[in-house]
Amino acid sequence: MSSEREYYRSYPWYDPARAVVRTAGRQIRDRASRYFRGRLIEIGCGTKAKRHLVGEFVDEHVGLDHRDCPHDPSNIDLFGSADAIPAPDASFDCALSTAVLEHLEEPEAALREACRVLRPGAYAVYTAPLFWHLHEEPRDFFRYTRFGLEHLFRRAGFEIVEITPLSGFWITFGSATSYYVQRFARGLLRYPVRCVVGAIQWIVPRLDRGRFRDERFTWMYLAVVRKPPAEGDTGPVAPR
Repeated sequence: MSSEREYYRSYPWYDPARAVVRTAGRQIRDRASRYFRGRLIEIGCGTKAKRHLVGEFVDEHVGLDHRDCPHDPSNIDLFGSADAIPAPDASFDCALSTAVLEHLEEPEAALREACRVLRPGAYAVYTAPLFWHLHEEPRDFFRYTRFGLEHLFRRAGFEIVEITPLSGFWITFGSATSYYVQRFARGLLRYPVRCVVGAIQWIVPRLDRGRFRDERFTWMYLAVVRKPPAEGDTGPVAPR
């Protein structure tokens, strides 16, 4: 739990990403506890901060990213691209890739490559946005509906376990509003803007429940997929 808190500590109360990070983090950790074990590859690992969420469930966490990524490369274990992973076939027991598919020119090719390096029966967890502002330009190419994700994963050779919206309208709206307002956090406005953003980040997760939740407006989907097991085998990885 202390490691999980370390992950969230990077997003203080006035950070416009606080609500989405906490919402996604809880869901990623939950799926990791059920589906991850053995040797994990994180595709597009950046600073490899997700080790605080999933590290306890695996024996080895291998981070893949390209040399020109906009993050500190010191925690990258493998330098390569999502569609050309420098690893043998069937060399990983599970895979994680969060908010990466929108940055890939050929997402289907990347999913096929992930399927290649996974052992038969292994699970992968992906997240991909539906509503989100432009970021890491110019490498920001796509947004995804659940139906588009189902199509891509099946074409790449995966079986779909679940595709789940991570929020309803309010977290999506609150995050967009917070990022917009954050633009004015300069000079004398810095602290008032922080207070506005902090209030939004506290309120919207509480509104995004029950009858107020409309998942058609989710900011992001979480997908759990599986590489088909070998014939007559359930695979080396099974949900806990």
